[in-house]
Amino acid sequence: MTDRELAELAYSMLSRSYVPYSKFPVGAALLCADGTVFTGCNVENSAFGSTICAERTALVKAVSEGHRDDFVKLAVVGNSTDFCWPCGACRQMLYEFAPGLEVIVGNKDKELTVLRLTDLLPHGFGPKGMD
Repeated sequence: MTDRELAELAYSMLSRSYVPYSKFPVGAALLCADGTVFTGCNVENSAFGSTICAERTALVKAVSEGHRDDFVKLAVVGNSTDFCWPCGACRQMLYEFAPGLEVIVGNKDKELTVLRLTDLLPHGFGPKGMD
């Protein structure tokens, strides 16, 4: 699957976001090595700490379906002029399963840029840190 195809799946999730407070929809699409894709959107809550980001929605869906160590790419997109970068909590959550993950981020003009998760979280704490 190309980066553009994965990003388009993420863009398709923007309309499913539940964002009555921030008005900032985010869509995500997580590609597994076997070609399976898990999508997600952000879901806000009036108790703001209960809000879940699109990236974590996709990740939790994947893990709940038995995927754990086969994540290849993640696309994260939004309707902003800047690229829609994953927040710190999402970076940490993704690092747990795929430190070398390729992260594709997009903006409202559907421009894309690509980085590795280790570039976004260079000294992440993961399972190896528990040894």
